[in-house]
Amino acid sequence: MHTLHLKKPLAFFDLETTGVNIARDRIVELSVVKALPNGETEVRTRRVNPEMPIPLESSLIHGIYDEDVKDCPTFKSLAKNLAVFLEGCDLAGFNSNRFDIPMLVEEFLRVGVEFDVKNRKCVDTQRIFHMMEPRNLAAAYKFYCGKTLIGAHGAEADTLATFEVLQGQIAKYDGVTMQDAKGNDYVPVKNDINALHELTASRIIDFAGRMVFNEKGEEVFNFGKHNGKRVADILKNEPSFYDWMMKAEFPLDTKRRLTEIKLRALTQR
Repeated sequence: MHTLHLKKPLAFFDLETTGVNIARDRIVELSVVKALPNGETEVRTRRVNPEMPIPLESSLIHGIYDEDVKDCPTFKSLAKNLAVFLEGCDLAGFNSNRFDIPMLVEEFLRVGVEFDVKNRKCVDTQRIFHMMEPRNLAAAYKFYCGKTLIGAHGAEADTLATFEVLQGQIAKYDGVTMQDAKGNDYVPVKNDINALHELTASRIIDFAGRMVFNEKGEEVFNFGKHNGKRVADILKNEPSFYDWMMKAEFPLDTKRRLTEIKLRALTQR
């Protein structure tokens, strides 16, 4: 039984992959711990054939080699059942907003299976951890749970640890005040998924982080020569930049969000 206050299921998950390039790399192992509002949990872990060689440097980290996954199902064969398992779930993980969620979204887009995150709350325990106690997952597990993480870099061990870490963070920081940029006191960590989403994911537009919301709630670019500039202004004044991004090696999710902003701007004229 868990201690989270949930109105809908919260799916903790972790991915082991061929590398860290969201547009190019693939999943080799996936584990999901689905925390249900009634206090129960469901765990699913699968190895995945990435349909590409696993670089040795990646195998040395997670311990999964080509031979281990050659007879495993492809993501395409698992995608529909996985989407059903995650249906109606909010999402949580460790560094999930910057890596695991965008990688998962990209895999679903690649095989043409609908998996929209617009109406899901996203809780990244790493964001809370780095804000309150800057370290890594093993240190977080030791600090919040008083345990040594056995089997780190295995998807299930990391996922279960992340699940316990969030509960430990809530127990430690619920009611703890901090000061915002204007010197006002506030309580950042609450046992409430909406509040945790606002704390860890509210500025996200695309999961690769190429676009974010600024302090005014405006969509701005978060890289390159247009860093900090309003996306709508650049699309209007420099339309070739949109064409360049659509042809360049950006994740499909980034291109989709950019296109949504462009189409919305056209309808508002």
